[in-house]
Amino acid sequence: MQNRKTQANQSEPPLSRDQNVSPSIFFHNENRSRCEAGWMERMAESTKTSVGLTKKRQVFRNMKRKHNCEGMNRASVSKPQLLCLLLFWGILLFSAEGTSKHHVPRLKLSYKDLLLSNSCIPFLGSAEGLDFRTLLLDEERGHLLLGAKDHIFLLSLVDLNKNGNKIFWPAAKEKVDLCKLAGKDAHTDCANFIRVLQPYNKTHVYVCGTGAFHPVCGYIDLGTHKEDVMFRFNTHHLESGRLKCPFDPQQPFASVMADGYLYSGTASDFLGKDTALTRSLGASQDQHCIRTDMSEHYWLNGAKFIGIFPIPDTYNPDDDKIYFFFREVSQESSTSERAILSYVGRVCQNDIGGQRSLINKWTTFLKARLVCSIPGPEGADTHFDELQDIFLLSTRDETNPVVYGVFTTTSSVFKGSAVCVYSMADIRAVFSGYYAHKESVDHRWVQYDGRIPYPRPGTCPSRTYDPTVKTTRDFPDDVISFIKRHPLMHRAVQPVGRAPVFTQVNVDHRLTQIVVDRVTAEDGQYDVLFLGTDAGTVLKVLSITKEKWDMEEVILEELQVFKHPSPILTMEMSPKQQQLYIGSRDGLAQLSLHRCHTYGKACADCCLARDPYCAWDGNSCSRYTPTSKRRARRQDVKYGDPITQCWDVEDSLSLETGDEKVIFGIEFNSTFLECVPKSQQASIRWFVQRSGEEHREELKPDERVFKTEYGLLIRSLQKKDTGTYYCKAQEHTFVHTIVKLNLNVIENGQMENSHRVEEEPSRTRDLQAESRLRYKDYLQLLSSPSFSLDEYCEQMWHREKKRQRNKGGPKWKHVQEIKKKRNRRHHQPSST
Repeated sequence: MQNRKTQANQSEPPLSRDQNVSPSIFFHNENRSRCEAGWMERMAESTKTSVGLTKKRQVFRNMKRKHNCEGMNRASVSKPQLLCLLLFWGILLFSAEGTSKHHVPRLKLSYKDLLLSNSCIPFLGSAEGLDFRTLLLDEERGHLLLGAKDHIFLLSLVDLNKNGNKIFWPAAKEKVDLCKLAGKDAHTDCANFIRVLQPYNKTHVYVCGTGAFHPVCGYIDLGTHKEDVMFRFNTHHLESGRLKCPFDPQQPFASVMADGYLYSGTASDFLGKDTALTRSLGASQDQHCIRTDMSEHYWLNGAKFIGIFPIPDTYNPDDDKIYFFFREVSQESSTSERAILSYVGRVCQNDIGGQRSLINKWTTFLKARLVCSIPGPEGADTHFDELQDIFLLSTRDETNPVVYGVFTTTSSVFKGSAVCVYSMADIRAVFSGYYAHKESVDHRWVQYDGRIPYPRPGTCPSRTYDPTVKTTRDFPDDVISFIKRHPLMHRAVQPVGRAPVFTQVNVDHRLTQIVVDRVTAEDGQYDVLFLGTDAGTVLKVLSITKEKWDMEEVILEELQVFKHPSPILTMEMSPKQQQLYIGSRDGLAQLSLHRCHTYGKACADCCLARDPYCAWDGNSCSRYTPTSKRRARRQDVKYGDPITQCWDVEDSLSLETGDEKVIFGIEFNSTFLECVPKSQQASIRWFVQRSGEEHREELKPDERVFKTEYGLLIRSLQKKDTGTYYCKAQEHTFVHTIVKLNLNVIENGQMENSHRVEEEPSRTRDLQAESRLRYKDYLQLLSSPSFSLDEYCEQMWHREKKRQRNKGGPKWKHVQEIKKKRNRRHHQPSST
């Protein structure tokens, strides 16, 4: 599985109101105007602000003033527009009142954090536009083959930057010139982008590049010794890459090598209109180059291939099949709109084409739709139709791997992604069911109830089943005719549980890649999902089965892998090295599957993390390894409850251990009490024990006290605010104190006596005005991620300097006059 490129599409599926998804996906109207779509995007964006409901209302008012749609009269608003505004105003209020933190990453680590944790190694050979999207892992030799623009790298799986080697293989100059003449871009198109790296045998790797829109292939010699790798490429023995490698380097593409044959899903022409599933190479005495039939548009229609895999159906080698996953323009739609749908298809590995019809074409080609949707009332499901990536998780039974797929919505307004899981038993059941039938292009697909010829179309030829059918060339004519007209199965393949295991909606990214690792923990096995995004981040996700088969989605980590974020194009995992290798357009990185030490230094922190890779060993949070010996390993992935796992939790809770600080604030000024929990999924509650009182009370926000994600902002401090403030974090049912702040308020009179100022009567008013100004600055700093603390400090420095100048009065003017006289004295005009 490799070379998995994502594309966006503009068609839009029906949406649903079910499951735990954001309310903004409820709105759906196929005839939505640009004006309403613009309102939807702005309103959805405004719900991300977490400063508070007051802030959200102000945002809405500003939007209403600034973003009036063209042609919309303020005095007269049409009913659809009014409905749109009212609906999303309600959604805004709903999301402002309380948003669940279950879909928020528990831990968010920046690129710098990953480097400091020693869990990420960026490839030093990375450069802008090199397009690192083709990876081939050799676990036996401990090497990683990397295909990029004009280069093939041989890297170490242990450390990408040690003992590396590379081959420079540019496109031929005449091909580059022809590519430029055709109007292609010199940097992003007219080069040799490596798209195929497949193990040909024990000593050679088959490699193909786009060759400036003229695909070309060759062989890399790795040698016979594991220790001494040769890594030699002979450019004098090259062959055409047509039907093996795409012309366009950005086109989605998939290939796999099985039994010496190369199976590829790619475009067969320069324009990329004709897509085909092909088989090439093979032994010289038994070469059978096969492809899909071009004359039958029922087979493929602009297919974008995502993954191709050899999967045996039974223990009889004659039943071995190639399964391929793709998305294409649907022929099922009864409307004129072009709908994008996803499919799984299969062909027999021993297919050699027909005798009189379908010569050198597949005679066992079948496909079925893949459905990934959230069930809704009365069949109004929310569909994720665009397949982006496929991962096969191996099991003990090689005939039944678990199929994981990443899907996105086709809407340009509603952005959503989902992960669905499929079983091979369900896929095979669909291929054993009813065929679909279509009278003509203008008709819909319906169930075929007519006579089915023998042997059943799509069945692999085998002497075991029928001695008279030894190869596909022995198929009767009616079988060949049937398969030409009925390649589609009537039933669709539904995901396990009839719903996704993970969804994301109304976020600023889409999922692009997936890798899954099955991990054994103290309380069972878990499938850990590593999901790449088009924002350059990796999500580490866990889907936990609870009571009554309820599923809980837990985002353990969000990791910024690259210094300069770019969409993740490929991901491969080395179970042996416990490493993830991630490629993007501009770089390659090596990422550890676990960072146990980053969770904290206490048993409670390790248990709350719910990471199946990590457990508390009595001294630290470290890698969990299942052994027969019972040790003091504390871990609770299913519930994340430290109270049942950590013996020292009750003592720490009673003593309220945590950071303790003393804070001083000046009366009438604003002050900020900082409290940032390590976990983003924790809910923060503030309690205060005021000076001279014995009991605590929970602090409620009002016009003077504001809660933010970084702490507590108190405007215009008063003497009564003196006391001890407790910041408590709650995750699940576990509550603990993060920080204890002792706030002392200094009276304004004391400050006046210690710092005499010239304008005594107006000092109080200045302090109050400055307090209000600082309050606005705090909100700007907290609500705008692009407004850094350094910028704020520099702004404050300039403001203070300006204020001092204005307050200087006659004294400041006197100093200026002295400077002017000095300038006149040292710069006398020359006499003429």
